[in-house]
Amino acid sequence: MKTIGLIGGTIWISTIEYYRIINETIKDKLGKTHSAHCILYSIDFEETIQQQLEDWNAISQSFIEIAKKLEQAGCDFIVICANTIHKIADNIQKNIHIPILHIVDATAEKIQEKKIKKVGLLGTKYTMGETFYKQRLKDKYNINTIIPNHSEQKIIHDVILNELTYEIIKPSSKQQYIEIIKNLVSKGAEGIILGCTEIPLLIKKDDLDIPMFDTTSIHAKAAADFALQRL
Repeated sequence: MKTIGLIGGTIWISTIEYYRIINETIKDKLGKTHSAHCILYSIDFEETIQQQLEDWNAISQSFIEIAKKLEQAGCDFIVICANTIHKIADNIQKNIHIPILHIVDATAEKIQEKKIKKVGLLGTKYTMGETFYKQRLKDKYNINTIIPNHSEQKIIHDVILNELTYEIIKPSSKQQYIEIIKNLVSKGAEGIILGCTEIPLLIKKDDLDIPMFDTTSIHAKAAADFALQRL
């Protein structure tokens, strides 16, 4: 079994889900009392992200150093337990010698299984507004992405930052998200990417009658599967 290097703490609440899902998947695959070989480096979110927000060079350097430590500790591959941090995944990859299991790739494979060609994307303002997520979906998988309008993006980002990060779950926010998802469907979205690892705290797959792709669950299960592949 390969050793997984987890970079978590973005935020720790969703990192718990990664750890749980990875180990449940390993147990389901191998039976008995099996669990994953993994090393977790959990950052201080306030110190590493919040206090350096918008200084992505500094954030990138922090994550490069963490990835190097996990590599030196004997990890066979890296899992970044967040969507937004994949904005700097390519830069991290250039500085290490083990692969990063990219969250977009894992998600895209599940979208392709459903034969979906156009998806709506929810996430932080970086994930929705910048190209690193959407362009990878298009270039590698020929999947087109629809994003919410500017005011809807602000709602989504603010709920993530000011509520879900603190485990605050508001029915009013859930309803706002559902309305935004319905708007994306009306624009042609055949499925919805829950492109922030905190969004599944608020939105569940059975909240709407449309395929929804929980990136936390998808990425964690992909990590377990990859760990079980031969070295």
